[in-house]
Amino acid sequence: MVDELGVAVVGFGWMGRVHTQAYARLPHHYPHLPLRPRLITVAEEVPGRAEEAAGQFGFASATRDWREVAADPRVRAVSVTAPNFLHREIGVAMAEAGKHLWIEKPVGLTAGDARAVADAVAAAGVQGTVGFNYRNAPAVEAARDLIASGGIGTVTHVRIRLFSDYAAHPDSALTWRYERARGGSGVLGDLASHGADLARFLLGDIVALTADTAVFLPERARPAGATAGHTLATGGERGPVENEDYVNCLLRFASGARGVLEACRVSVGEQNNYGFEVHGTRGAVSWDFRRMNELAVSRGTTYQDQPVSTVYVGPGAGEFAAFQPGAANAMGYDDLKVIEAYRFVRSVAEGTAYGATLTDAVCSAAVLDAMALAAERRAWVDVEAG
Repeated sequence: MVDELGVAVVGFGWMGRVHTQAYARLPHHYPHLPLRPRLITVAEEVPGRAEEAAGQFGFASATRDWREVAADPRVRAVSVTAPNFLHREIGVAMAEAGKHLWIEKPVGLTAGDARAVADAVAAAGVQGTVGFNYRNAPAVEAARDLIASGGIGTVTHVRIRLFSDYAAHPDSALTWRYERARGGSGVLGDLASHGADLARFLLGDIVALTADTAVFLPERARPAGATAGHTLATGGERGPVENEDYVNCLLRFASGARGVLEACRVSVGEQNNYGFEVHGTRGAVSWDFRRMNELAVSRGTTYQDQPVSTVYVGPGAGEFAAFQPGAANAMGYDDLKVIEAYRFVRSVAEGTAYGATLTDAVCSAAVLDAMALAAERRAWVDVEAG
């Protein structure tokens, strides 16, 4: 018998839409889940947006006040897809109200924010899943298995990149993303948080780092009204960009491996150029999000001039079999969020955490805090343990 799980979505920009669609697709890909999400309510402060979402996606109700979600007994699980500065307040309130939590990264503005949400989730005895979607790619999970099995020998170094042009236009609107008080550390929280999670997911804990940051577009135009996503605002009053466009970071892992993590939101000519290259003493493995279902793998004992092969992941890798029947049938970005939704709902059903948790969010946030401190001090700093 399948029971219903009343869910709500708080914040209905692009990511709120992605979460909603992921809930709707769960019965298609995971028909044997013992819980089936039911869309109860959507909360969004922009006038009319929640009502529009309810009409399009079938939520039973809509509100502009997320506190109504916390008080609603019909809601057992909540997606928090609101801006970063609201993560802590909303996340803690939902956990204290006994709601299971699927919350987007970076879970606040600092490691302290992420830890507060993690502590609230633990104290309430609810489940907490975090939106580190790239680790859900079957190819990334296959790469992790290859590394853990010693398939490329002892890991020596890794390079992780996250380059995007979403903020490259000089007329990009000066939204909350570019304000320190509401958007936190800019590209660190937006993109480098994913890089920090991937680094730890693949290679284990980061213990020390040094970093350099920069703002390349110091001013942007203020928008005339509500925005969604990365919109343009021409002709408006210009204001200062308060947080980082770019970060470059050297990493030291507990294993002794070294790494480079670089992220930029103003990279002209780059669209979602995210990926990694991991090198070991007997081989290498690399992944490019834009070719999400492939790995480039080199392994053997020739060392010099050792060839690299393209491997198309298939049903044996991660959750691939829930989406496609054979290798080289492509999966896409939204599929990663369906996997995330599945692991969240499974966590609720079984009372055991699956996928990225609030502990992972705290660890990622600790790396981001260390990056900011290292850039300020122009020195190596230790990373606080999560």
